[in-house]
Amino acid sequence: MFFDEGYSGRKYIMADKSYNDGDIVIFGMPMDYTVSFRPGSRFGPNRIREASIGLEEYSVYLDRHLEDLNVHDAGDMLLPFGNAGKSIEMIETYTEQLLKDGKFPVGLGGEHLVSWPVIRSMFKKYAELAVIHIDAHADLREEYEGEVLSHSTPIRKACELIGPKNVYSFGIRSGMREEFQYAKESGMHMSKFDVAEPLKKMLPELAGRPVYVTIDIDVLDPAFAPGTGTAEAGGIASKELLEAIHAIAGSEINVVGCDLVEVVPAYDPSEQTAIAASKFIREMLLGFVK
Repeated sequence: MFFDEGYSGRKYIMADKSYNDGDIVIFGMPMDYTVSFRPGSRFGPNRIREASIGLEEYSVYLDRHLEDLNVHDAGDMLLPFGNAGKSIEMIETYTEQLLKDGKFPVGLGGEHLVSWPVIRSMFKKYAELAVIHIDAHADLREEYEGEVLSHSTPIRKACELIGPKNVYSFGIRSGMREEFQYAKESGMHMSKFDVAEPLKKMLPELAGRPVYVTIDIDVLDPAFAPGTGTAEAGGIASKELLEAIHAIAGSEINVVGCDLVEVVPAYDPSEQTAIAASKFIREMLLGFVK
């Protein structure tokens, strides 16, 4: 059993369709077992849902309304607390089922390691898969203090799986020297500091390809998103991240799934991080699903 079948709690705004009737499935991946600084992202998915009640269902940016979509919110997965390996296995199995059923997956994290099993299941279906990664951190480590299952490793794992030249990172402003050397020598694309402009230049290169988009909320400056596990000064504003999402939405790439991770409610009593994340999810839903 992946979910609590009796769950009757908050769902993302207008995500009220049944599984069978939904074309899009939102699901929470409440895992934060490998974080190296501040835990608590397992509470992120539900807080994003709660914040969504303050949103308009209409996007003035995209001139689209959530009523135009068939969205099912499955709730949070019942992951075995503390068991990263088993949790990853469960996420991968569930994502494979979503793809088999023709659903568009929208994941809510959780630490960034939860993106890894989703990417792995995506690659099984889409041999030409590319990944757009928007984050403050490179996440290119092979391990963290001896642990290969770490929130600092998912993009390195993705590079090794689909090939570095198929991975495109934006907004990066933190990492080990070796991570930046790997990015340079491997041939992957990495844009430091900025997101929207370098992304716009790169999108034509991905036209027609299946692309998975993963966004770590800490790409934002802590002034805009203090509620995250590893806040990193010098980030972008919410407006630039919206611009990047809309650039992807207006491009010719084929987005096949997406996630947003690392919202940690405990460090943001104002809830501005969850409020921002809920808006980004709305724009991703309306923009990425054609």
